[in-house]
Amino acid sequence: MCPKPVLAYTVTFELIRLRFHFRAVESLYVPRGKAGNTLRGALGMMLRETASPTEYAGIFEPKAAGGPSGLANPPRPFVIRAAQLDGRTFLPGAAFHFDVHLFDLASDRRPLFVAAFSRLAEQGLGPGRARIELISIDQENIAIDLAPPPVHAASIQVRFVTPTELKGAVRPEFPILFARLRDRISTLRALYGSGPLDIDFRAMGERAARVTLSRCELTWHAAERRSSRTGQTHPLGGFTGQAEYDGDLGEFLPYLHASQWTGVGRQTVWGKGEICFQPCSSPRRS
Repeated sequence: MCPKPVLAYTVTFELIRLRFHFRAVESLYVPRGKAGNTLRGALGMMLRETASPTEYAGIFEPKAAGGPSGLANPPRPFVIRAAQLDGRTFLPGAAFHFDVHLFDLASDRRPLFVAAFSRLAEQGLGPGRARIELISIDQENIAIDLAPPPVHAASIQVRFVTPTELKGAVRPEFPILFARLRDRISTLRALYGSGPLDIDFRAMGERAARVTLSRCELTWHAAERRSSRTGQTHPLGGFTGQAEYDGDLGEFLPYLHASQWTGVGRQTVWGKGEICFQPCSSPRRS
């Protein structure tokens, strides 16, 4: 009798990308640097009208019960991607889109987002509540394999697309960046997916500490938002730009890939902390 094949244990990070396509009915202006926050605020108001209190709380005010120990403010089960709308004016008839990444696959929240953004189209978007029309919605199911790829990476470039804040960090040193994105991915899995990452966090952190920040070109942005519901003011700033890292980076690439979808750092729910990365041709020498 032939032995049964040994199946590899695959750890993935899964999400759903929803792309909402709209057309401007009236002239629409999106304030620079506030597209994601504008959409988040509008989504919250529309959900209060279209969803039950329990459904609203599950999206905007998730509780820590059952989640990682000591987690006071659990991450929301979604992020908005709308940086391409910042500072733009859309004349009547112009088309535009934005994305919503959903991390809670156990509860099908897609109808809630569709209902909310359909209501938004009726009531208007932006400072002048310009009327818009929902044209279509695309969906993509995404599963990212977190196993180290069979490739060697000695140098990568990370671009911080939208303002990024890493708690306790002035510069995005790799061990800090990796710790933040690894913990975010594990927390999202624990709360909404297949469970926390079954990895040696300490050992991976020690290996991440051997990766060096070889080049860093950042621009700092200062901005804030005022909540119309609570009256509180919240910072929206952070840094954008790019950083290059040298070292044994292969095992970290899947987490960087996943973080392109989750974001990293503070206030990712409205689009902050969006990053992308690519290999460099060769390590930068000092």
